[in-house]
Amino acid sequence: MMYRKAVCGMTETEKRQHRVCFTGHRPEKLTVPESIVKRELEKEIRLAIADDMAVFISGMARGVDLWAAEIVLKIRAEGQGIKLICACPFNGFENSWGAAVKEQYRSILEGADLVRYICPKYTRSCFQIRNEWMVDHAARVIAVFNGTPSGTKNTVDYAKRVGIPVRIIHG
Repeated sequence: MMYRKAVCGMTETEKRQHRVCFTGHRPEKLTVPESIVKRELEKEIRLAIADDMAVFISGMARGVDLWAAEIVLKIRAEGQGIKLICACPFNGFENSWGAAVKEQYRSILEGADLVRYICPKYTRSCFQIRNEWMVDHAARVIAVFNGTPSGTKNTVDYAKRVGIPVRIIHG
């Protein structure tokens, strides 16, 4: 694929055309089972790869973001030449989570090609800043969205406002 061969000579705008970001609800807000969400995420990720998307950006929140990141790492382990960027809102974002989810988070960070802390510390707006950063660095958004007011809705609305296509998985 062209992206993998020419990345070094590309501008930031050209690189963006090969990037996808994720947004989605936390597990407790989903209206469909986790297994269905994961299956649909994998379908969308594989479709994006077929469309020459090679870099995936996860916001690293519990639920959809972590599941999508794990799927990207699994597909990369199968031999696909794809990359994962972890766009964490701030360092220590995961500190209040339970041990199992913290371990999942840390394992994904270790497997990532790039970890970026978007804000230097927690602020009331750090999650929205992270979400806009992801959209601003992507050519497609994959959203697991059930239509309710949320950070996911804000991200979908922002992407539409700035002209980034959104693929919605009903969640």
